[in-house]
Amino acid sequence: MTAIAAEATTAAARTKTPLRVLRHSLVLAKRNLIGVMRNPEALLDVTLQPIIFIGLFTFIFGGAVAHGSQQDYLQFLLPGILAQLVAFGGAAIGVNLNTDIQKGVFDRFRSLPIARSAPLIGAVLADIVRYTLLCVVALGFGYALGFRAHTSAPEVLAACAIVIAFALCLSWISVFIGMLARTPGSVQGLVILLMFPLTFGSSTLVPVDTLPGWLQAFTNVNPITNLAGTMRGLMLGGPVQSDLLWTFAWMGILLVVFVPLALWAYGRRT
Repeated sequence: MTAIAAEATTAAARTKTPLRVLRHSLVLAKRNLIGVMRNPEALLDVTLQPIIFIGLFTFIFGGAVAHGSQQDYLQFLLPGILAQLVAFGGAAIGVNLNTDIQKGVFDRFRSLPIARSAPLIGAVLADIVRYTLLCVVALGFGYALGFRAHTSAPEVLAACAIVIAFALCLSWISVFIGMLARTPGSVQGLVILLMFPLTFGSSTLVPVDTLPGWLQAFTNVNPITNLAGTMRGLMLGGPVQSDLLWTFAWMGILLVVFVPLALWAYGRRT
């Protein structure tokens, strides 16, 4: 009877009620954050990398792109580079999940009375802290260099909230790759390889109308371009509705496509 009761308890715990899944996911998100606190170098991609990217592009490209005015280029660059930074920052989650699989952590999760999707959702939710830190570092360093938002504080906060939400949706691509790839190193290589054309073939660094016609065709349908346009509209002013609607649409597409794929790959791998 004890074994039957335990099996019944486990089955009940795995019932996919939204509240139960959320509770399990938050517990595992806390577990991931504790791991980050004990391994602070894991935050280099959201602390040191924004400083390097903003400084590098401002002082190397600023004079050429903005006709000698690095300050003018910084105004254009910072909102767009936030989109690039969160895209590259998503590689970490796939690497970490793949590492957990290699170490057998997911075998332990599978034996626990938790929702099957909770480990993946918890890992994504934990990244809210990483992306929030990235926004703080990027905006703080940008302001130190002379960047100034032309809109109100609520609009700037809304821009940060949108870029974080988009990053969480985009990170499911990294989760999917992390479930398929054989080693953590290959996860990082594949994610970075995918993000390079998405981030550089967009309006993050230069205006779209300066690109060749064939590249503009790709850039105009690139979700990173829409996200960068949303950031600029909310931080610098100007039209934002079209880019904002497209950004929300892309977020929905990413969730609809890659969450089921990630859960399917997770089921096969574990």
